[in-house]
Amino acid sequence: MPATPPVPPATPPENPAPSPMPSMPPGSSGTTAEDIHVQEEIGLVGIEPLLIDDALKAVGRLKENMEKVIIGKPQQVDMAIACLLARGHLLLEDVPGTGKTTLAKALTKSIEGSFQRIQCTPDLLPADITGTYVYNQKSGEFVFRRGPVFTDVVLADEINRATPRTQSALLECMEEYQVTLERTTFPLPPAFMVIATQNPIEFQGTYPLPEAQKDRFMMRLKLGYLEGEEEKRMLIDQVQVHPLESLRAVISTNDVLRLQKTVRNAHVEDDLIDYIVRLVGSTRTDSNIHVGSSPRGSLGLFRAGQAIALVRGRDYVIPHDIKEIAQSILAHRMIMKPQVGYSDDAVTDLINTLLAKVGPLGDKR
Repeated sequence: MPATPPVPPATPPENPAPSPMPSMPPGSSGTTAEDIHVQEEIGLVGIEPLLIDDALKAVGRLKENMEKVIIGKPQQVDMAIACLLARGHLLLEDVPGTGKTTLAKALTKSIEGSFQRIQCTPDLLPADITGTYVYNQKSGEFVFRRGPVFTDVVLADEINRATPRTQSALLECMEEYQVTLERTTFPLPPAFMVIATQNPIEFQGTYPLPEAQKDRFMMRLKLGYLEGEEEKRMLIDQVQVHPLESLRAVISTNDVLRLQKTVRNAHVEDDLIDYIVRLVGSTRTDSNIHVGSSPRGSLGLFRAGQAIALVRGRDYVIPHDIKEIAQSILAHRMIMKPQVGYSDDAVTDLINTLLAKVGPLGDKR
């Protein structure tokens, strides 16, 4: 039989059409939020921002609702709300019994959306988080059964009790808002957020989070102990029932998306962007730091700065906003040299030193 002639390989077009470039709005100059991270707009396309007055009222309702449960921690409540509005993920780290899980549940119950909880244990598998394909005997096909990450807010309780293999199942979810299995990509909800808790003083049966995992958390918060009067009020509030049981949602998931879009419109001056870059850059050149903050630290300061400005009642960012969130954004992204020590106090003191050394240009506020 005559041989079948080989099929010539497909050739690309000689002059492929160039990819469209994003255009700058008329009259704008300098670096914009879109220049810093375009991908963060995933899920916000077509979402209309709220008017500033409506946005401030929504943030006020959210804060007031959470403070019905979280007593004596207004700063931590503000930071948690800012992390949500900045489309970040939140790591709550402190000793047992300080209210880490309660804070996470107060935030999620204040939002009228879906919520899932993962209790991390050493025998937890990646498929228990992302989902897996299951054989359906009736149809004779494999069908995808979604895991708990397919929700608006997922709480990974005691995340450092899961093995590194299982912890890594969250990497793609947290960065790209999607899950990929068997060469198929499944998008996550647009308001997707991970809130994780961990106990830093217990090491038996735990697996420390790798640097790549910690870097994906925009903020790390510590709650600390209550003062005497605050602890007394907590006891009185729980005489009959925990106030968390009666907490009701005060904003919808669509409100969250619109608030996130509103945060994107908060004005950041070029000098302040330069200050963020120089501050993060100082963590990479300081002689006491082995590994400095990644560019995600710069993005975190930028986005969370916009969000905390809205929480503080403004539609523009000032240098104080960046200084206020610096500890929560940068501390877990830095590795100290041995002579400095690895305690939280050492990291806090070093960041304060950098904040004093690196001043914003024209800081008169």
